[in-house]
Amino acid sequence: MSLRALLIDDDARLSELLTSYLQPHGISVEHELDGARGLLALERGAFDVVLLDVMMPGIDGLEVCRRIRQKSRVPVVMLTARGDETDRVVGLELGADDYVAKPFSPRELLARIRAVLRRAMPDGANEKIGVGDLQLDVEARRVTRGAHLIDLTGIEFDLLLALARRAGRVVPRDALLDLAGRSDTIVGERTVDVHISHLRQKLDDDPKAPTRIKTVRGIGYMLVKEE
Repeated sequence: MSLRALLIDDDARLSELLTSYLQPHGISVEHELDGARGLLALERGAFDVVLLDVMMPGIDGLEVCRRIRQKSRVPVVMLTARGDETDRVVGLELGADDYVAKPFSPRELLARIRAVLRRAMPDGANEKIGVGDLQLDVEARRVTRGAHLIDLTGIEFDLLLALARRAGRVVPRDALLDLAGRSDTIVGERTVDVHISHLRQKLDDDPKAPTRIKTVRGIGYMLVKEE
C-alpha cells in the first residue's frame, strides 16, 4: 500500500533527495517550504506521516508540532540540524514521535518512518475500527451498522477502510485508491466517484445530502466521525 508523507522543510534539495529515495519504497512525498503552508496542507489532505524541520522561517517546527497535536494524531518525525538535547526533549514533549538529527541518511529516515508507523497503526490482523455506528473488522473484512451486516465488494471495503482509518480528515480523491491499496486498479475518470456512490447507497447515506461520506469539493472525501 502506498503511504503519503508530508515534508515541511525549507530545503528544496532535501525534498528532491527524499522523494527520489522514498518513492520506490512505497512512500510518496508532498513538500511544503514553511510551517504555515504545511499546516494548510494537513487541513486539506490526509497523510500517514509528517517529516517536520525544526528551524524554518515564520512558524518554527516546534510550534507546528504543537498545532498538529491539537487536531491530529498523525505520526510526526522531527528533522533538525540542531544537536541540542533541549530541542529534542521539547519536540518529544510536544508530541513528536521521533527525532532525527541532520545530516542523516535516507535509509535511516526510512527505518524511523516505518518504526513510527508500526507503533501508530494497530496490527491489521486484529484491527477493529468504529466510526459512529459503523464497525469494521479488518481480519474478517466485515462491516456492520448496528446489528446489520453490510455486504460490500472488495474494493468498496478497502475504500471504506482507508476513509475509516482517517475519519474526520479529508482524503484527496486522487490518492484514495493508493491509500486503499488499490493502486493496481485501472482508474477511469469516475472510478472513485462510482465506488463512493455505491458505498453511500449501501450505508443508507443520502446521495443528495450525504452525512456519512462527505464530498469536499475540489479535494476529495471525508468519513464523518459522528453523525
